Amino acid sequence: MQALSLSPPLLTSPPRSLRRKSSNTFRAPRMDRHARISSQFAPLLHRDLALELASLMESRLGSDLLPSSVPDNVRSFQNQSGTSFGSLDIRYGAPGSSVDFLLESWLHCKVPTGAIDITTLLVYQNDSTDAPHFNLEFIQAGPTSLVLLLDLIPRRDLSFCPDYIDTFYQGTNVDKPRQDLEKLPQVVPYRSPSLYIRSIWSPTAILVSINCGEGGATKMEEIIKGTVASAAKEVLGIWLERCFGTGTGTEMGEEEREYMIRRDRVVKSKSIEIDLSANLPRLFDPDLANRVIAEIQKACASHTWCVMSSAQLDTRLLFHITLAATRRKYY
Repeated sequence: MQALSLSPPLLTSPPRSLRRKSSNTFRAPRMDRHARISSQFAPLLHRDLALELASLMESRLGSDLLPSSVPDNVRSFQNQSGTSFGSLDIRYGAPGSSVDFLLESWLHCKVPTGAIDITTLLVYQNDSTDAPHFNLEFIQAGPTSLVLLLDLIPRRDLSFCPDYIDTFYQGTNVDKPRQDLEKLPQVVPYRSPSLYIRSIWSPTAILVSINCGEGGATKMEEIIKGTVASAAKEVLGIWLERCFGTGTGTEMGEEEREYMIRRDRVVKSKSIEIDLSANLPRLFDPDLANRVIAEIQKACASHTWCVMSSAQLDTRLLFHITLAATRRKYY
């Protein structure tokens, strides 16, 4: 597969009918992603990599995305004490696009043992295709530890759809980045404590914990810049070339399509109704958490389906990581 250019092309303006109506109320121009995140968060290598990938993703999706309409107090927020803060942005797919939405989330959460930084990039597709979604999550609890969750999330039950496996997994060689990562002695498999979350991933999912031990910060930097960056760019490249766009899916009958939509809605229900409502209020002030939740629920209500990050929304996962950090597993 050819290397993807990191130079974003000019984005096509949305059709006139989709542009917002003019208003006499002055609104200051929004900072671009890099400026916003750089001004709010301390530098982290995994965050720099995610910024690069988000820019690449956005430039390639281009006119398939509508402008963001997320309020400024959700795109940038923090708790009253200023110890935990975050940024959430959602851009929906334009009419005729296979994209349902692009979601990016950046969180820095204070915990008794220090802090946890969670960075998430997700692209979910609508029912015009059954091609996989893209999921990338970094969870960092210190300079020598990193959890990486990277996958093309399947939309079909794979045991019933061998052609789907051949098209999106076997035929794309997407398992190679996982194999390369797992050769490193610092890498061990990561398993969510939630059996439900485990059932969502594909057979080629990269679900690993990277632990470099005491004094291993330099080695962690080397791994992130090298093998992790290579894996993330390769998997994203496969998604952009083989999964994004109408006509990329496998052939589906109407009954299969309806089942896929119902399946997506079950995932939404588990993520939003159970995990999100329980998780964010524990990390942020209730009013702030409710504001962020309301924005996501509004998106869910107006689109085919919606599922947030398994790392962010699975309360058991997040607090499992906190507990592990307390026991110094990550140091």
